[in-house]
Amino acid sequence: MTEQPVRPRVPPPWFVHTAWRVHRVLNRLSGGRFLWTPANRRGWGALRLTTVGRRSGQERSVIVGYLEDGPDLVVPAMNGWEEGHPAWWLNLRANPDAVVRLAHRAPRPVRARRAEGQERERLWQRWLAVDPDLGAHAARRATETDVVVLEPRGGTA
Repeated sequence: MTEQPVRPRVPPPWFVHTAWRVHRVLNRLSGGRFLWTPANRRGWGALRLTTVGRRSGQERSVIVGYLEDGPDLVVPAMNGWEEGHPAWWLNLRANPDAVVRLAHRAPRPVRARRAEGQERERLWQRWLAVDPDLGAHAARRATETDVVVLEPRGGTA
């Protein structure tokens, strides 16, 4: 009998959605100081990403994890543990220009693109090195996890 790989336990959807709502409120109340961490503390950090809604045309903000790769920021496009792509990534595919805000730094304009081929594999392996559970979480989904590269635009770094 072959052993089945251990799948990580995930909280129920109602808990995940409630936790994200609380996270956003705490972020808003603290001006981002409470929940944003730079990438050097645990290997990855959290940033606030502001996109333009593909249907509404209105600004939409989300907090996502990132790695630094030279001047670029690298984000896995996972919709939590659920199927499909996250709304922020669908927004970026429609309009790749966005703004990121890192802890203790001024807002920074970026342009998003999907990592492909060897670059995707290299960046995915970097994510797995800092968060070994990420691969198991991604394996729960039929949707392949896109790796998004946020490149500085407008001459800012």
